[in-house]
Amino acid sequence: MWTPTTRKQHIRETSRYQTDLTDEEWRVIRPHLPSPNITGRPRAWPMREIINGIFYVMRSGCPWRLLPSDLPPWSTIYRWFAKFRDEDRFAKINHALVMLDRERVGRNASPTGAIIDSQSVKTTEAGGPRGYDAGEKINGRKRHALVDTDGRGLVLEPHPASVQDRDGSGPLLRISRRIFPFIQRVFADGGYAGEKLANATLIAVKIVRKNPDQIGFAVQPRRWVVERFFAWIGRNRRLAKDFEATIDFARAFLYAASVMLLVRRIARAS
Repeated sequence: MWTPTTRKQHIRETSRYQTDLTDEEWRVIRPHLPSPNITGRPRAWPMREIINGIFYVMRSGCPWRLLPSDLPPWSTIYRWFAKFRDEDRFAKINHALVMLDRERVGRNASPTGAIIDSQSVKTTEAGGPRGYDAGEKINGRKRHALVDTDGRGLVLEPHPASVQDRDGSGPLLRISRRIFPFIQRVFADGGYAGEKLANATLIAVKIVRKNPDQIGFAVQPRRWVVERFFAWIGRNRRLAKDFEATIDFARAFLYAASVMLLVRRIARAS
């Protein structure tokens, strides 16, 4: 519940923009970022400012070229983001921070249970792969998310919205076997029912169905956790739609949003 006490816990004192890393947050993410090269030309801009620029674009939704002048040049920040995209840097940071945050609260580093769901969003004139989701009546892309039972993003994967949930979820679970091998059960809604997902991996799939007598909206057990995750990352205006021309860029922003959540959570508890 949002109270004056909890509000104080979430206040972040920054000297410039609200997306800037605090000293505590920088200490959390710094070990997972590339170190300066020993030889060659030294960096013109500190890595902390590069991350500040990436988080500014993601949270504000502004184009790269409209970055404020007191941040590094937009071309420098864009180049680093493209490098992180090619290295899957944000996905690797997310994996490390998920385990760190789980251990912080006294849980095993690798989860044994998870929840899966998807979110369809519109795309723009930027182009790239897209499709029509007949159920949501959206022409765009679908974001598949596998989260743990506390709502931490484990595996995130965008693809055209025309891909059915039961078709797009199989590759997601197969990816999870490599990085979170101890997941034994996944909770999902009725869109994931069927043999295709059940036979995709050795993970047991539990379908959480609506009450037959339900009228209107009702919170469903387990399923609300992944919906909350989508709400959390949806605070970033860059994710209000899928503005990216490629799937790789869309994936990088999804993981960057998850990293921002985890960095702030861990720093707040330290």
